[in-house]
Amino acid sequence: MRADLAGEEEVRSAASVHEPPAIGAPSAQQPAGKESPLKDIFFDFDKSTMRDDAKPNLNEDLQWLNANPTAQITIEGHCDERGTAEYNLGLGERRATAIRDYLVAAGIDARRIKTVSFGKERPFVLGQDEAAWAWNRRAHFVVGGR
Repeated sequence: MRADLAGEEEVRSAASVHEPPAIGAPSAQQPAGKESPLKDIFFDFDKSTMRDDAKPNLNEDLQWLNANPTAQITIEGHCDERGTAEYNLGLGERRATAIRDYLVAAGIDARRIKTVSFGKERPFVLGQDEAAWAWNRRAHFVVGGR
């Protein structure tokens, strides 16, 4: 196991994940840990624009953020394994920024939001096929920041 995944050996079924990246996606595994009350947002390959199917989840996230006005969050941008590390760091940052911009435009104070890109370095699901890659192209929320 890679050093950057140390401590994440335990896995649980993706059935506990809020929303799969695509209808009909096979069962997947995710790292164990405290689940965020905010839902991950998934992206298409090589895109940082929000998919239309992400808006309901983001609107639920907005409701939670409005109900918890002192909560600070970090939005992590993630990519699948394809592409160079440098390219994916930039793409992950664009993904995190796109979600931050959506939240700020909806009225969330920008000072409550940090962004970070992990590129392809912290996969959500291990695998080398579209089913795995679709889970890894995401913006993930961490409540309390990092």
